[in-house]
Amino acid sequence: MTRRAELIEPVLREAGAPVTRGGPRRRRWAVVAVLLVLGSFAVALAGVRDGDLVRATGLRQVAEFFAAAAAPELAPGFLALTAGAAATTLAFAVLGTGLCLVLGAVGGVLASRTWWRLAGRSAGPTRGHRWAWLAARGGLVVPRGVHEVVWGLFLLSVLGIEPVVAVLAIAIPFGAITAKVVAEALDDVDPRPADALLAAGAGRATAFAYGVLPAAAGELTSYAFYRLDCAVRSAAVLGLIGAGGLGFQLQLSFTALRYGEIWTLLYALIALSLLADTWGAAVRDRLAARSGHPRAGRDRFVTGSILVALAALPAAAWWVALDLAPLAEARSWELAGELVAASFPPTLGAGPSGPGGSGAGGLTGLLVLSAETLAMSVLAILLAFACGVLLAAPAARPDDRRRARLRGLVAAAVRLLLVVLRAVPPPVWALVALFVFVPGILPGAVALGVYTAGVLGRLMAESIENLDRRAARALRAQGASGVQVFGYAVLPAAAPRFAAYGTYRWEVTIRETVVVGVVGGGGLGVLLQTQLALFDYGGAVTTIGSLLVLTMLVDLVGTGLRRAVR
Repeated sequence: MTRRAELIEPVLREAGAPVTRGGPRRRRWAVVAVLLVLGSFAVALAGVRDGDLVRATGLRQVAEFFAAAAAPELAPGFLALTAGAAATTLAFAVLGTGLCLVLGAVGGVLASRTWWRLAGRSAGPTRGHRWAWLAARGGLVVPRGVHEVVWGLFLLSVLGIEPVVAVLAIAIPFGAITAKVVAEALDDVDPRPADALLAAGAGRATAFAYGVLPAAAGELTSYAFYRLDCAVRSAAVLGLIGAGGLGFQLQLSFTALRYGEIWTLLYALIALSLLADTWGAAVRDRLAARSGHPRAGRDRFVTGSILVALAALPAAAWWVALDLAPLAEARSWELAGELVAASFPPTLGAGPSGPGGSGAGGLTGLLVLSAETLAMSVLAILLAFACGVLLAAPAARPDDRRRARLRGLVAAAVRLLLVVLRAVPPPVWALVALFVFVPGILPGAVALGVYTAGVLGRLMAESIENLDRRAARALRAQGASGVQVFGYAVLPAAAPRFAAYGTYRWEVTIRETVVVGVVGGGGLGVLLQTQLALFDYGGAVTTIGSLLVLTMLVDLVGTGLRRAVR
C-alpha cells in the first residue's frame, strides 16, 4: 500500500465509503485481464498497427465539415424543408413509441411471472402456465435482437415506401425491449397486495389491476418517455434507408457534400433530441421525487405530459398521412409469403467485395465478418467507456454550493456535448469517420464509440449524482485534489454501476454494428446490405442469425463481467 493510500483510506472508512481488498480486487483484476485480451484481439483484427488506415487528405475534409458548423444553411426554403423533415421524424418517433408501448404492455404482461402466478391462484402456476410463460419470453428474443434498420429494410421490400414502414420498424424491436422491461418491473412488485385480493375472492384480472399495476405505474411511465427519446434517434436512422424525415435529407446532403445543409439538419435533430431528453428527464425527476410519498396527489406536470403525448398521436398520424391499408392488401401478404419462402432454408452466399468487405464467401467469410463485427463492438465500447468516464465527472451536477455556479455552467456545457454526441446518428458519425479512415471496422468502431460515449456519459453522470457524497466531502475537507477525490471516493463507489452500464451498452452496440455497416463501416452489416440488394434473403437470414448469436455471446460475457465487479 502506498503512503497516499494509507492516508486516504481511513478518511474513506470514517465516511462510510467502500474500500475493496482481497477477493473483490482480485476479481476486478481478472476483469481487466479479460478486457485487455478482448482489446488486443480487436486492435489486431482492425489492423490499427498498419500504416495504411488513415487518409492524409481526409483531415482537411473533416476540418471543413466541422468549420461549416458555424455557417449552417439558413435559406428560407431550406429552413422550411428542414422544419418539415423534423416534424416527420418526430411524428414517426411518436407513432412508433405509441405502438411499441401497446405491444410492450401486452407482451410484458404475458412474459411476467406475476401474471401466470396469479393464474394459478393460491396453488401457484401450473405446468401449462409455465410453458406459456416460456413461450412468451422466447417470442421476444428475435424481435429484440434484430435492429430496427433491418426491420425497415424487410418491410420496405413488402410494403414499399409507406409511412407505416417506419412506424412498424420502430415499434417491433422497441416493443419487444419494452415488454422485457415491463415484465421485470411487474415481477419486482411486492406480491402481497395481489395475494390479499385473491384471498378476498377477487379474480386474476382484478388482483393484477389493483394489486400490481399501480406499484409499477411510475417506473413504466418514466420508461415510456425514455423510449420516446430513443425513438427520435431511430426515426432519423430509418430516414437514411429511405423512410423520410431528417435522415433522408441528411443522406442527400452528404451525397452532395453540402456541409452547411448537413449542419442545419443536424441542429434540427439535436434540438429534437434535446427536447425529448429534457422532457423525459423532467418527468422522471417528478416521479422519482414523489416515489417516497404514496399518498401524494397527481402531479400536474406528469399528467399534462401524458395528455400531450396522447394528443400527439392523431396529430402525428395526420402529418405523415399514415395509411394502414397496405397492411390489409392481398399483394402485401403475397409479397410477405414470397419473402419468407425465399428466406428458408438459410444459405451461405458470396461475401461482399470491395472496400469494407472481406471478399470471402461461404462459412469462412461469415466467420471472418462475425469476428470483425465482434472486434468493432469491442473497440467501440472501450472507446465509449473511456470517454464516458472522463466526461461523467464534469457532467455531474455539483453538490458543493460554494462552487455551484461555475461547476453548474461546466456541467451544463458537458451535458450539451453529450446530447450532441448521442443525437447525431451512428451512420452520420461513420460517414465523417470515413473521411479520415479507409472503409473497414475502424471507422465503424469510432462512429459507434462516439455515439455511445454520449449515452454512457449521461448515465454515468446520473450515477455520480445519486452517490452518497460524504466520502467526497471528507476527502475535499482534508485538502485532496479533484483527481484524488474522483479516484478514491467517486470511482470506486460508482464502478459497479459504470460496469453495468458499459456491458449493457455493449449488448446494444453489437446490434448497432448493422447500422454503420450499411454505410461502409465493415462487419456483418456490409454483408447484410449486399444480400438484401441482391434479394438473397436466405443469406440475409443466416447473417441475422449470426448477429443474434453474437448478441447472446456478448450478453453472457457482459453478465459475467457485471458479477465480477459487484
